[in-house]
Amino acid sequence: MKVLITYNSVHRGNTEKIAKTMAAAIDADIMKYDEVDGYNILDYDLIGFGSGIYYGKPNKELLEFIDELPPVKSRKAFVFTTSGKGNPDYTSALAGKVSLHGFKVIGEFSCKAFDAWGPLKLIGGINKGRPNTDDLNAAEVFIKGLMNEE
Repeated sequence: MKVLITYNSVHRGNTEKIAKTMAAAIDADIMKYDEVDGYNILDYDLIGFGSGIYYGKPNKELLEFIDELPPVKSRKAFVFTTSGKGNPDYTSALAGKVSLHGFKVIGEFSCKAFDAWGPLKLIGGINKGRPNTDDLNAAEVFIKGLMNEE
């Protein structure tokens, strides 16, 4: 199975750490979303979309990238997010966008991450050191689990 993991990681590299861990675990191709040619995405059997969460929402530019992709059929996808709260519900917005574009979402992953945005900067941020080894291990288990289901 040919897998692409594409992501956007803006401030701290949290989402990039998760993306790289997943890609290494299954030997997937990995690219930032702005490096992906939308038509090359059709060469992949499974595509992962990852984003940090900003004020409760996935990155705007990543969502716009998804909107600009060519229509897909019979393509599977998974989504992953990192956020200060680590709320799994945040992932559903990204999954919804991907589904609306014709992908079949077969998995969702989220984890807490260091966050020092806005007022959190005043207290030195939250979740220092995250994603940590446990988070990275969980990401690896998640992606290997998806591959075993295929």
